[in-house]
Amino acid sequence: MISYESYDTNGFEISEIDFDAQTLGKYESIFCQGNGYMGLRAALEERYTGETRDLFVTGTFNKYDDREVSELPNAADVTALDLRINGTVFSLIAGEVLECRRTLNLRTGELTRNVVWRTEATGRVRLQFSRFVSLVDLHLIGQHVTITALDRELDLVVQFGIDGQMTNSGVSHFSHRFERVPDNHTMQLVQTTTESNIAFALGVRERLSIGEENPVLGAVASERRRIHRNYHLCIPLGRSVNLEKVIAVHTSRDNDQTQPCTDEGELADENLRYLDAHAAKGYRGLLARSAEAWDERVWNRFDIRLDSEDCVDALAIRFAQYHLTVMTPAHDTRMSIGAKGLSGEGYKGHAFWDTEIFMLPYFTFTNPEIARGLLEYRYLGLPSARRKARENGYRGAMYPWESAWIDDGETTPEFGGLDIVTGDPIRIWCGILEHHVTADVAYGVSQYYEATGDDEFMERAGYEIIFEAATFWASRVEWDTERGAYCINDVIGPDEYKEHVNNNAFTNYAAWWCLRKALECAGTLRKSRPEVFDRLDRQLDLQTVSETWRERADRLYLPQPGENGVLPQDDTYMSLEQVDLSKYRTAKIPVAIFREHSLEQINRMQVSKQADVILLLYLFPNLFDARVKQACWDYYEPRALHDSSLSLSSHCLSACALGEIPMAYEFFKRVTFIDMGPNMTSSDAGIHAASLGGLWECVILGFGGVRSGDDGILSVNPRLPENWRSIAFAISWQGTTIDISLNHERVTIRAETESDNPLEIEIAGKTHLLRGELTVEYDE
Repeated sequence: MISYESYDTNGFEISEIDFDAQTLGKYESIFCQGNGYMGLRAALEERYTGETRDLFVTGTFNKYDDREVSELPNAADVTALDLRINGTVFSLIAGEVLECRRTLNLRTGELTRNVVWRTEATGRVRLQFSRFVSLVDLHLIGQHVTITALDRELDLVVQFGIDGQMTNSGVSHFSHRFERVPDNHTMQLVQTTTESNIAFALGVRERLSIGEENPVLGAVASERRRIHRNYHLCIPLGRSVNLEKVIAVHTSRDNDQTQPCTDEGELADENLRYLDAHAAKGYRGLLARSAEAWDERVWNRFDIRLDSEDCVDALAIRFAQYHLTVMTPAHDTRMSIGAKGLSGEGYKGHAFWDTEIFMLPYFTFTNPEIARGLLEYRYLGLPSARRKARENGYRGAMYPWESAWIDDGETTPEFGGLDIVTGDPIRIWCGILEHHVTADVAYGVSQYYEATGDDEFMERAGYEIIFEAATFWASRVEWDTERGAYCINDVIGPDEYKEHVNNNAFTNYAAWWCLRKALECAGTLRKSRPEVFDRLDRQLDLQTVSETWRERADRLYLPQPGENGVLPQDDTYMSLEQVDLSKYRTAKIPVAIFREHSLEQINRMQVSKQADVILLLYLFPNLFDARVKQACWDYYEPRALHDSSLSLSSHCLSACALGEIPMAYEFFKRVTFIDMGPNMTSSDAGIHAASLGGLWECVILGFGGVRSGDDGILSVNPRLPENWRSIAFAISWQGTTIDISLNHERVTIRAETESDNPLEIEIAGKTHLLRGELTVEYDE
C-alpha cells in the first residue's frame, strides 16, 4: 500500500511498505527504471500471477501483422529469479512475511527490496534485492541479490537467465535467432523483430558466491527461446550468498555504434565486448557511476527545493522529474516520449500531442538540448506528415495523432473497447479527426524558440515545421457561404467526448495562431535572413503560400463569447442536453460514465472528458479578457469529468492564471495522486507521462508564474499556495541559467549576465533589468 509512511520527508524516496499481490501493476509502473534508451518495468524477481514483466528499447517498433498498428515490443526478460529454499519455493504469498519494504531512490535510480521470510522448513531468511538501469552506460542493467540464513543452514536452488518467450499481452514480436554460453559466467540470447527486422542481443554476466569466496559454478540449460543457469548450494547458518548480474542490451537500431551492426552475429559480438568492458566494475562500481550521472545531469542542475507543510509536494515534483528523465530518449532524435513512457504497454509506446504541450516545456526551460532533440523528431517526421496530408487530400504537413517510428505514419488503432449499449467495438476517430496536433507541434517549436533563441535549429528545421503546418491549415479549412468565413468542420478537439464537431474553438484558434505565426516568421526571415527565406521559398513556394495563409487567417471563423461571456466549445455544445454529472465526477473508478452510457450518447451531452476551452485560454492568454476567462471556467469546469490525466494539470494552470490559488492547489494534489496516490489500479498499464510533465508545469509555470510573453520577455508572477513557505529552482532562458527563489513576500533572481547587457525580465507585473542578482518585493 501507499501511505504517508511511504514517503521520505527529504523528498527522494518512495516505498511500498507491504506486499499485496492485487497491486502488482501499480508498483511495476511507478517503480519503473530506465535511461531513455530502455525502460525496465519493476516486476518482482519471483513470479506472480497477474504480473507484467516488460523491458522496452525505445524506437524498436514492430507490427504483428497488417491488421494491427506498430508497438514497442516486449524484449526478453532478464531479471526473473526462481528460488527454492529447503525445498520450498520462495513466494510472498506463501509462508510468513515478517518484513517487506521496497524503495525507489529517486536520487540514484536504485530500486531496493528488503524481505524477512519464514516457513516451517526454512526458518527466517533475509532476502535483499536491488537493481538499477544505468543513466550513463545506456546499455546496462545491474542486479544484486543477497540471501542470508538467519535460523538454520539452507539448501538453496537458484535459476535465472534470459527468457525470450515474452509477449505484448499475448502478441509475440520476435523470431528467435540463437543463444550461446561464451564462458562459465556469461549467457546470451539474440532475437529479431518479425516485421521491422530489428535485431536484439541480450547478454548476462553473473557471479554467485558465498561471502567473498570464489564464485560458484552453475549448470546451463536451454529451452525454446529461453536460456538459464541453475545453481545448487548450501548456505551455512549466519552466512550469506550473493548473486550479482550485469546485463547488456543492444539492438541493430542503436545510434551509438561506430558502424551500426546490421548482422546479428556482429551485434552479438558487440554486446559481449560491451559486457567485457563494464562488468569488471561490478554492481557497486556501475551504480556509483550512474548515481553520479543523476546528480550531474539532473539534481545538481534542476532540483526544485520546495518548503511545504506537506512533504509529499516536494517528493511529487521529484517523482515527476525522475520519470521525465527515465522515459525521454535524450540520446536519439529519431525517437520521442510515449504516453506511458517506458513503463508499460499502454498506448503501445506511441507519442501524442502530450509531448509538445505537457512535457516539452520541462526540457525547454531546464535542458534545451533535450527539447531540441524532441523537436528534431518532429522534423524527421515531416515526410510522413506530408504523406498523411496528401492521402487525406490536403497540402503541407498533417502530423499523425499517434506517432511511432519516424516514417510509420499514423499509428492510431482503428478500434478500441466495446460499446456498453451495442456490444460492438468502439471506433477510434482520433487518428482521422483530431487535427489540432499539427498546431500543437508548431506551438512547441515556437515556445522553444522564444525560450532559447536557437536560430540554427529554426533555420534548419523549425521554420519549415511551422510553414508546413500553416499550409496544412490553409488547405484544411472550408468556405461557409452562410457565415462568410472559413470553417473547420468534422474534427475532434482536446475534449474527445465530442466527435465530428464543427468549429471546435481550440482547433480553430490554434489553426489561426499557426497561420499568423507562419506569416510572422516569414516576414522576419525576409527582412533579417533573406538567404534563409530564399532557400525555403524555393523549397516551399513561400511567396505564394504566404498569401494563402494571410487570406485564410483573415477570414477564418473564430467562435466568440456569448452575452454570458462563455466561449462556445463548438457549434453545438451549448445546445446539448444538460445532465447531472455529480456521480461521475466523484466516482472512484476512471471513466465511470462509460459504465452507463455509450460514446454516442455522451456525444449528445454537455459533458467534457478534459480541458478544451479552458486549455485554449491558458495557452493563448491574450485572446480574451478576465471576464471571459472566469465565465468559461465557471461554465466548463463543472462539466469536466477529468477522465483524461491531462485535464487536472490544465485546470491547475488555469486556476493559477485566474488567481484561484486554493482551487489550483486542490487540482495540484489530484495531479500528484494520479500515479503516486492510493488508487492501486490507476497505473497498471504504465505511468501517465503527460500528467508528470503537467505536474512540473503546475509548480513552475503555475505557482511559480514563469512564462514566456508574446513580446519575448521572461515573466515571473508568483502565486504560491498558502502552505508553501518558499520554493527555489533554476530555469534556462536564452542560453543563461537563471536561479529563482520565491516566498510570499519577495522574489530573488540570480544569473550570470553582462553588466552592459542586462536581462529584461517582468516580475509581478513590472519590468526590471537583471544584472547579476535582483530582489523584488511584491504583494500577492
